[in-house]
Amino acid sequence: MTMEEKIFRCAIIDFSRLEKFGFVKSDGKWTYDELFMDGDFRAAVTITPQGSVTGTVFDTSAEDEFLPLRVENMEGFAGEVRTEYQKILENIKVNCCRINYFTHPQTNRLTQKIFEVFGDKPVFPWENYDAGVFKNPENGKWYALIMTIDRSKLDKKLSGEVEIVNVKSDEAKIPELHSQNGFYPAYHMNKKNWLTITLDESVSDDVLLKLIDESHTFTLRKHKRCR
Repeated sequence: MTMEEKIFRCAIIDFSRLEKFGFVKSDGKWTYDELFMDGDFRAAVTITPQGSVTGTVFDTSAEDEFLPLRVENMEGFAGEVRTEYQKILENIKVNCCRINYFTHPQTNRLTQKIFEVFGDKPVFPWENYDAGVFKNPENGKWYALIMTIDRSKLDKKLSGEVEIVNVKSDEAKIPELHSQNGFYPAYHMNKKNWLTITLDESVSDDVLLKLIDESHTFTLRKHKRCR
């Protein structure tokens, strides 16, 4: 996955904002140039009609592509160029995109509903790890954890990435829920008090929201946190 793909992974280009930001439309594509690092480098960013973002950085002294840009974990001067280019991409993302926190449509629907009901947005406590936590702001207790994992973590017979949500539930209900499609023993959580649900349309939005509401209720009581 390229640097651009990572940064714009959950972003939806709002084409109505591009011209105001400085993009120019030509041959159906939108292009944007910006000089940085005192004009020594030029970022050239292109957005296709499908919303795909690509970019190239040029050394302006010779107008050659700066190839070290694509070397991850690069330190020193090349690392500084990479960091400054990433800031340009992030600025485009903030000003020209609508943000989906996650990848799967059901996950984003659930995220929106949680905000509408509880007023909470996900926080991402782990850098470089695709996981969002919903917690009661009054006491910091978690009631939902959304993350991307490989299906083999839930069932060794399966493979491929899937987004999941971990919710807290009544111990008496959990064994019965495990027998239903889309429900699994909690991944990376206390299995007595939590369960994992795949966000791939296996479970309806209504059922998910009911379970989220029940999980949120636990944050209102004086229960010992089970994380």
